[in-house]
Amino acid sequence: MFEITGKVALITGASSGIGAAIASELLQAGAKGVSVVDINEGLGWEVSAELNKKFGNGRAVFIKTDVSNRRQLEDAFTKTVNVFNQLDIVVNNAAARGERNWEKNIAVNLTGIVTGTILAYEHFLPKYKSSEEGAIINIASMAALYSYPSTPVYSAAKMGVIGITRSLGAKQHYQRTKIKVIAVCPGYTSTNILQDIAAEDLLGDDYYKIQVDMMKLAPIAQPTTAVSRAVVEVIGIGASGSVWIADQNQSPYEVKVLCKR
Repeated sequence: MFEITGKVALITGASSGIGAAIASELLQAGAKGVSVVDINEGLGWEVSAELNKKFGNGRAVFIKTDVSNRRQLEDAFTKTVNVFNQLDIVVNNAAARGERNWEKNIAVNLTGIVTGTILAYEHFLPKYKSSEEGAIINIASMAALYSYPSTPVYSAAKMGVIGITRSLGAKQHYQRTKIKVIAVCPGYTSTNILQDIAAEDLLGDDYYKIQVDMMKLAPIAQPTTAVSRAVVEVIGIGASGSVWIADQNQSPYEVKVLCKR
């Protein structure tokens, strides 16, 4: 079982929502420190200050980063190890909505996670993890597992997140690195990614009509803490390459994706 106590984590998209909740949950679980990595400078400083006030000075640092920019993301990793002298956990959580600007959507929701995963897996965790095992958690979505006809670009990106997680999480890689890669798929959660979507966020009026109909059937949104608790649990018990659902404020459960070869 992976032990969080004394570990250092880098969390992207951590200035609000699920990312901020994960940062707090990790510190609550005994993490030594966290890097709050986000493009939103105002909220980033605010969240890191709140974490330091709650858990002790020096436990959280903010690093302004656009995850779609490889150099900026690599700098965030470097700054993290310069501050804490170790890095054990990476949570690739940063996300963006906007189907019409699909290039940006893919750049953040897929390319940013691919970049963060490879930087962590091949460059930083092998060198800076403080114990034998390291962990990468990629935040995907239920949209990666089920049909979300209103947001096909977002769904495609999150399916890609599942793909890199399962591929790098394979036993052939884990045996050589002792770094586990796991995906967590939140259900309907109280964040701004899939809530309050306007027509201009989607590909057209027909997509917006579908979104409105879907929202009529949606369950009550779970709090972000439901996902953060699930992430901490999965870091401890999840096997490399596994995919987990965190939905309706329940304990996370593993799902088998597609078919066995």
